[in-house]
Amino acid sequence: MTGSHATSVLTTRLTKFFGIQHPIILAPMTPAAGGVLASAVSDAGALGLLGGGYGDRAWFEAETAKVTHPRVGCGFITWSVTPDVELFDRALAQRPTAMMLSFGDPASLGARVKKLGVHLICQVHTIEHAKRAIDIGADVIVAQGTEAGGHGFSVRSTMPFVPDVVDLCATRSPKTLVAAAGGIADGRGLAAALMLGADGVLMGTRFWATQEALIHEDAKARVVAASGDDTIRTTVYDVVRQRAWPFPYTGRLLRNKFVEEWHGREDELGKIQADQLQKVEAASVSGDHDTANVTVGEAIGLVRDLPTARELIDSVVAQAVNRLSASSDLIRTADASLRRVK
Repeated sequence: MTGSHATSVLTTRLTKFFGIQHPIILAPMTPAAGGVLASAVSDAGALGLLGGGYGDRAWFEAETAKVTHPRVGCGFITWSVTPDVELFDRALAQRPTAMMLSFGDPASLGARVKKLGVHLICQVHTIEHAKRAIDIGADVIVAQGTEAGGHGFSVRSTMPFVPDVVDLCATRSPKTLVAAAGGIADGRGLAAALMLGADGVLMGTRFWATQEALIHEDAKARVVAASGDDTIRTTVYDVVRQRAWPFPYTGRLLRNKFVEEWHGREDELGKIQADQLQKVEAASVSGDHDTANVTVGEAIGLVRDLPTARELIDSVVAQAVNRLSASSDLIRTADASLRRVK
């Protein structure tokens, strides 16, 4: 990839709505999507979202202080930040471009977002989730398939789920925008999402593997060397960290020795959780990713380098434009062939 600025432009409802150049949103991953990465994504013409995650005040305040672009939003795990409404309101005031809510019922926090006139993004994993997002006035619905890294359901795949949500919005709320997520890591994925009727994409794993991401270099190197076959949906790290994720949520991540040892033995792990947690936390600090988790999705099979956020966005958009142009050429060729046959 080169460092040149992209000249290709894809104008969609999403770009017009947020006043951005490219229909790409950074997933608000914690810890990867810190202030530097979120700012770099927005500076490159897409929409950067700062990770809010579980509502860690110290982390959020430290990272929001690093934000250098005026058009950066943020996102939280809904059920986790609900007890700390003060932090949520502070985030709304500091990052008013957009607020993304993921997991749990977004109604209560969503009402606070809408009251302040902030754009509301809701991530969904089922049609019922999408209906709820529409009912509370979401401006953008992120339809996430099970291919995605991190937490979600193992119910729907991106390819059939996205047009299902697009059709739902067309019927019930035509103004609601849809962004596709899950397994999208290059311009082919962006082009496919647009063909499915989405207004843009939300990308996590591919931005996770960029120079600005707050991820240990050993973890990034492992992802570059891995394939999509090397991921798994599991609750192992939720158990060891005592994260109260309800059924049927699981997390997709890279297989390692710790996962291989404990996946399927979660009940046993829960009984010795404290001892194992010390090992996991120490491994996270030292960069031992045979033990520490690497939270990425199936798209790692498409990750072969570690570009800057700008280089990545330029490449994705250029490839998407080329793919879409090639598709129109195929249509013209087919039409010309039919005329010759007649």
